[in-house]
Amino acid sequence: MDEGTRDFYQRRAVEWAAALPHGHSPQLDPFLDRLPPGAAVLELGCGDGRDAARMIERGFDVDTSDGSPEMARLASERLGRDVPVMDFSELEAVAAFDGVWCQASLLHLAEPDLPGVLARVHRALRPGGWHWASYKDGTGGGRDEFGRFFSFIPAERLDAAYRQAGRWSELAIGSQPGASFYSGATTWHHVLARK
Repeated sequence: MDEGTRDFYQRRAVEWAAALPHGHSPQLDPFLDRLPPGAAVLELGCGDGRDAARMIERGFDVDTSDGSPEMARLASERLGRDVPVMDFSELEAVAAFDGVWCQASLLHLAEPDLPGVLARVHRALRPGGWHWASYKDGTGGGRDEFGRFFSFIPAERLDAAYRQAGRWSELAIGSQPGASFYSGATTWHHVLARK
């Protein structure tokens, strides 16, 4: 996470969390339904911990982390456990998880850095494990009105980044209109991949 993005989440984490329209991501339960009961799930960029709380409620074994100390603090309070502060590039796990969930988190990476982090995600998954992530559509990187950095990536370049990162037995990218924190309409790409 670059300094400007981290600074936003440090200063406005509570405001950001309060503005989220759902108790947990609408895409989370369909993802979890693909996993065996009690499966080990890693959430990278857990925000205030709402998706992790839903996973725990459903009986999954959840590891969480966030790149912002303030977000990690909010998640720790919600979950009643320590949530580590970790950059994506620090992921060292090997064949440890049945699922890796990345809701609106990997989009903060510069596009050239994405394949390397995705290779770490691929390595962290067990054979047959599932990965889900969401990205904003567009071309090139840039900052929003709050100073957060995003890579705006068209679907075909996302597909290329995933294929560069590892061999997936399944890879699907869907798109739908949505919104972003005080930024209005946004087209989102959702990636579902299986090792």
